[in-house]
Amino acid sequence: MKRHLTNAGYGILDYISYPAGMLLVAPIVLHRLGAAEYGLWMIATAIISAGGIIASGFSDACIQRVAHLRGADESELVPETVRSMLGINIALGTLLALSVWIAAPFAVRHVAASQLTPTSEWLAALRIASVAILIRAVESVAVGAQRAFEQYRGTVQISAAMRLITLASAAGLATFGAGTISILLATCLLLILGAAAQFGRLRILMGSTPLWPRFHAAETRILFRKGFFVWIQALGGVVFGQLDRILLGVSLGALLVTPYSLCVQFAHPISGLSASGLNFLFPLLSNRAGSTQGERFRRVAFKAFICNLIIVACGSALLLIWGDQLIRIWAGPAVAESAKNILPPIVAGSALMG
Repeated sequence: MKRHLTNAGYGILDYISYPAGMLLVAPIVLHRLGAAEYGLWMIATAIISAGGIIASGFSDACIQRVAHLRGADESELVPETVRSMLGINIALGTLLALSVWIAAPFAVRHVAASQLTPTSEWLAALRIASVAILIRAVESVAVGAQRAFEQYRGTVQISAAMRLITLASAAGLATFGAGTISILLATCLLLILGAAAQFGRLRILMGSTPLWPRFHAAETRILFRKGFFVWIQALGGVVFGQLDRILLGVSLGALLVTPYSLCVQFAHPISGLSASGLNFLFPLLSNRAGSTQGERFRRVAFKAFICNLIIVACGSALLLIWGDQLIRIWAGPAVAESAKNILPPIVAGSALMG
């Protein structure tokens, strides 16, 4: 039980580190760079996040498969599963990165951005984001494999530290007069360092096994069969969770993304906190699927649902009461006035997703 509670705590830490850090950094970047530059940063970040989620959409299948193999005493197949997953993610990540890179000039032409944001800066930001998508896709393999071993502490410590360093670098660069492009370049560099650290941690768990991409026929088929519908779910999550900011920026400009992004940043933890805290159940139940009775599965699922319901209800109520004041403190009265009417429906949407 202690290990499960520890994994749940680290799952919450892994999730909350970025939105909490983003909320702390937002006033600095917003006031130093202005609403248009901040909106561009949010759009590029949304592209990185959306692309990374789509490119790593099969990773949950890898978690389930590795956990199952460990529970079934077939650990000799684990390296083949991880290498096959790495091959899949590199292929998907490369495809998405190239798509964003090629589409960037066409997207920039249709961006109704503020005149304060040059077209060349938009193009550079989108292309840097495309490279970051591939890095995120590779990193997710190491993160997922560690979770399949029910080892949350190491991977969360690395990911949380890198996220906080990334946000701190954004605040520092903005304070010293650097723009969005410098912030995104620093983000890419730190993503590379984080991915290297995650694979170093995974190597400790898997020994000297080579971790180069390789499509093992049987394991690749299993990952595709198990992961296809999970990937569809991840794609749906991107449509509802990330694509909105991208489309808003392309259609109406980066300036209007700022109040919307702040509302989303405040509301998203309503669904994210419970999901991250209960994430440890996935590898745990996958590991014991062959030996656990259905009644026990139902009891665990019911308890998880009740915990989730309480967290979502409390978070929604608090944000509806205090949300306007929080945005006013973080971004000032002008942004708060723009966000006032869109916060309640965003909170409702996040609660329903939760």
